[in-house]
Amino acid sequence: MSETIERLAAAAELPRTLPSWNTDPQPRRRTPTRDARPFSVAVLIPCFNEEAAIAKVVTDFRTALPQATVYVYDNNSTDRTQLHARAAGAVVRGEGLQGKGHVVRRMFADIDADAFILVDGDDTYDASAAPGMLHLLFDRHLDMVSAARHPDHTDAYRFGHRFGNRLLSGMVRQVFGKGIGDMLSGYRVFSRRFVKSFPALSRGFETETEFTIHALALNMPMQEVRAAYRGRPVGSSSKLNTISDGFRILRAILALIEQERPLQSFALITLLLLVGGFGVGVPVVLEFLHTGLVDRLPTAILATGLVLLGFLTLGCGLVLDAVARGRKEMKRLSYLAIPPSGFGL
Repeated sequence: MSETIERLAAAAELPRTLPSWNTDPQPRRRTPTRDARPFSVAVLIPCFNEEAAIAKVVTDFRTALPQATVYVYDNNSTDRTQLHARAAGAVVRGEGLQGKGHVVRRMFADIDADAFILVDGDDTYDASAAPGMLHLLFDRHLDMVSAARHPDHTDAYRFGHRFGNRLLSGMVRQVFGKGIGDMLSGYRVFSRRFVKSFPALSRGFETETEFTIHALALNMPMQEVRAAYRGRPVGSSSKLNTISDGFRILRAILALIEQERPLQSFALITLLLLVGGFGVGVPVVLEFLHTGLVDRLPTAILATGLVLLGFLTLGCGLVLDAVARGRKEMKRLSYLAIPPSGFGL
């Protein structure tokens, strides 16, 4: 072996020794940099009438992440939210279209950073968890780290919200085969690749559902951690309606499932139509085989129509599945076109 190396080295005029790749048994951890500069981190806080809490939220995140820039996007507040946020040291901007989804879309479009922290402005999430979530994103090269809410008391996280969250999160896991336990968490850390490839099509609180399904559809690396969750401060009120917003989130989940998994969706409809068609038509066929007559002609026509409609639905599902695959490929290419933050370790 050594003779072969010497002959090759002589022919190529290379050194006669092979390079040593892992000479340091304990390699030193490098400070994460990108293009010889520190990583930039943006804390994004969408707000609507949160004057009772926003100053504390901004202060807590500036304390937890001194190098980060805190942005507060006001969504047509009628109180002094902007004044309190600016006094606490945040960069304050506004979005005229009402709804959290509109605000998220504007923030993701306006701001550029290597990592993004999205958190509600109601002081229900713990800012001290942000550095750990951020390091997890860097160390494991993830695209999303989500904080699963761990309430300090039952009043902070109402039963209706917990039940709805588990139900909706379970639906997503059943369809995609994986997911996260708290799909509706408003406390997340994103990579630049995630943010700049995220379409942000929803208007309101459905945007959390979009986050999860976008990551699952493209098989992005993500992780969930537990974080403390507390009740709102005095003077702050929730803008989430359990019933109406729950149905909107459910409708958004069904629409996203239909877009991302059309074949499964239409196959289910096909199965229902075929079961109905055969259930109605089999007695007619048996009667015809026994008597040679078709006494229930309308029933026979109904059965034929249901079976034909079932196969037509299956054909639509196959076509839409091909379209969805093409869309997924384009989204994946758009995701890959964004250079990674280069989390050097």
